[in-house]
Amino acid sequence: MCQLFINADPALWASHTRSFRMDGMVTSVRLEELFWRALQTIGERDDLTVPQLLHRLYNESLDAGHDVGNFTSFLRVCCLRFLDLQLRGLIPTEAQIRLSDLLVDDILTLEQSQREGNAPRL
Repeated sequence: MCQLFINADPALWASHTRSFRMDGMVTSVRLEELFWRALQTIGERDDLTVPQLLHRLYNESLDAGHDVGNFTSFLRVCCLRFLDLQLRGLIPTEAQIRLSDLLVDDILTLEQSQREGNAPRL
């Protein structure tokens, strides 16, 4: 089983720093290549570049009252959450379906029901 991970392309875990402008200030984020690819996939679903997606995630997190002191960790969790939601059938895998068009409240309610054991896992 471990060979699936050990023998993967080492470029997938190579770290890259990307700089972008957020609210007039230049910010840098260092992530592994696989996370950059996931962020690109997430952004493409709504016609956003990676810097646009990061800016939106940051601002909407602040608007929701979250402390995003460790923004890089938050981004890693966003990537894994995106894949997890797809694997569990809670969001579609089709790239042409915009994430912003999804019924988020319904998805979150179903997810909570699954966690509480009140709904079947998909």
